[in-house]
Order: sequence, then C-alpha cells, then structure tokens
Amino acid sequence: MEQRGKMKIVTVVGARPQFIKAAAVRRAIQAFNRSSAPLGSRKRIREVLVHTGQHYDYLMDRVFFEELRLPKPDYHLGAGSGSHAVQTGKMLEGVEGVLEKEKPEITIVYGDTNSTLAGALAAAKLNIPVGHVEAGLRSYRRSMPEETNRLLADHLSRLLFCPTAQAVRNLSKEGIRNGDKTVVKNVGDVMYDSILYYSQLAEKKSTILEDLDLVNLQSAICNPQYYLATLHRAENTDNSNRLKSILKALKEIGKDFPVILPLHPRTKKMMRVQRLIKEAKGIHLIDPVSYFDMLKLEKNAKAILTDSGGVQKEAYWFRVPCITLRDETEWMETIRSGWNVLAGSRTKSIVEEVRHRTVRKPPPGGMGIFGDGKASEKIVQIIAKHCF
Repeated sequence: MEQRGKMKIVTVVGARPQFIKAAAVRRAIQAFNRSSAPLGSRKRIREVLVHTGQHYDYLMDRVFFEELRLPKPDYHLGAGSGSHAVQTGKMLEGVEGVLEKEKPEITIVYGDTNSTLAGALAAAKLNIPVGHVEAGLRSYRRSMPEETNRLLADHLSRLLFCPTAQAVRNLSKEGIRNGDKTVVKNVGDVMYDSILYYSQLAEKKSTILEDLDLVNLQSAICNPQYYLATLHRAENTDNSNRLKSILKALKEIGKDFPVILPLHPRTKKMMRVQRLIKEAKGIHLIDPVSYFDMLKLEKNAKAILTDSGGVQKEAYWFRVPCITLRDETEWMETIRSGWNVLAGSRTKSIVEEVRHRTVRKPPPGGMGIFGDGKASEKIVQIIAKHCF
C-alpha cells in the first residue's frame, strides 16, 4: 500500500522580487508533488502563501501575481507603508497569528526586506524552522536596512539557500556552517530560474517597446538605442544630494539616448518632497512596469543604471552593461566578472561610466556564477529531505 507523507510550508512574501522567487519555488513544489518519491512512497508538500502587503499598489503587486500565475494569497496582512519599526511590527504580529494557526513544518522567507525579517523572527520565536532563500548576501554596509534584515534572517535560519559560492563563504565567516541543525547549500539563484522560464514569454507578450515608441529607435536587437534606469533604495531616494546628483546624471545621459525610468512610489514621493521634479526634465518617467515589461526593457537596453540588486543580476544574464548607482553591492560576482561597475551617486562618475561601458560583449568567465537554473528544484529537495 502506498504511503503518503504530508508537509506544510508557510511562505512569506511582500515585495515584487519575492513574488518572482516564490513563483519559481512554487513550480518546483508542484513538480515535486507530481513525482513519485523513492521506495514507492508518495510525499506531498502543501504551501500556504502569506502576503504581508509591503507592496500594495497594483503595478507593484497584483499584476505580478497575474503574470506569474501565483494564486491568491491564503493570507493578506495588509501591512502597508510606515517606518521600519511600524511596518515590521505589523507584519510580525500578523505572521505570528498565521503560524500559530497553520503550524507548519517550516517557514520560507526570501531576500532582505522587512517581510523577510518579520517572517523569520515570528517563526524563530515559535521554534518553527526557517528557510532563507538568497542567504549569505553581504554589502558590509550596516546603515542599509536590507543588510540588517539579511544578517538577522540568516542567523535565525536553519536552512540557508545560498545563490553563490561567495554567499556560502560569507556565512562561514560568521560561524554559520553545516551542522546538526543547520544546512548551508549553494543551490544557485532562483531569479536565474525565472529568467530562463519567463524571458522568451516576455519577449512575445510584452508590448512595452511599442507602447513607449521605442521600436522605431531600434535598428536591431544588438543595437539598442535607449538606456533603462531604476532607482528605489532609501540611501539614494531619501538623500536629497544623492537623488539630485543621480537625476542630473540621467538627464545628461538622456541627451545622447532616451533614458527610461519606471518610477518607484518611494522615488516619486521623495522627488516631490525634495522639489526635484524639474531635475527630471529630459528623463522619460513612466509608471512601475510589470515583470514581463521589465524583462523586455532590460533585455533590449543599451545599458542599465540601477540601485537594485536583482536588476544587476538580470543585466548580467541578459549581457547588458550595468552601472550600479551605489557605493557597494552584495553582488560582487557581477563586478569581478567585469560586467557591472559601481558608479556611486556623483553625476560625473555616472556619466563617464555610461559612456565607457555601452559595448555589448560576452561576460568573462561564462554564465555559471549563479548556478544552472535549477535552484528551485534543489531547494525543494533539501526541504523534503530535512523537514519530512
């Protein structure tokens, strides 16, 4: 007679990158449930999806669920905006209630947001094992809220799913290694899984280039005629000098080719508060875009200017030159490969780097830094091995 084992996972997400990563792991869970386990047994994983509500605007939230075909969350906490303490506190209270009700074998968190910290802390306090996807990243800048969230989530976790070998080394330096109750594995990057899965679909379905009248500017896919920029981190948006300097650089670069800037709600708010709207004249400001639209914009850009960690990697995978608008990055692999450069926030540095780095060429060292595109499958196999 076939034996059946059931395990419950609570997945905590709250921001756009987490929706993308969770969708990849969900597909792997579904594939696992369809497959037969060794010795004729049948194990099944039930996932309970918790959305903290950290991102709540349609263009930052629901459109991603629709494109990625993620189901409606089992729980939506509606945390919304607020200070770090207020937002994290609301999430912590909400996640704790869900975990007490659902009693999962493991709680999975992603990345480095307040949702990540709230999910990890709530689970750890209830003695529920935590699995951290994208563990081990370090910028070594403690003033970044994301760095605090990463550090705490890693030290609270029992299963640490690292995207690169460097991430494993970072954890080892802090004493987090494989042991009786801790599993540290370099599984690769789940975002790479998503790129491989969605990029061709995005190329077919997205009409963003036509919508923005960029098609006529492109004589060929290998000769793109626009820059893409993203800007959302607090270190840039909440510092008027940095924000003004970056906008000035984008405006200067825009004299050569159009600069497309999907405007994050935080950036839009701070531009208004700091009275910097006039600094953006000459920049093509648009609303936040869907995942498919973003992939198509990235893939066809002349270069990408960003302060986003995820976008740095996507530029690498699409072989698009990347100029990072920060003084450090948690993705040093992209810097060492020669495909990414840190330009900071100074206008002159940004403009110079853009004009030096707009020739496409294959990344040195191949494309294997972030795994083989099967990170999600490995994550599910590890969960099944250690939590059933």
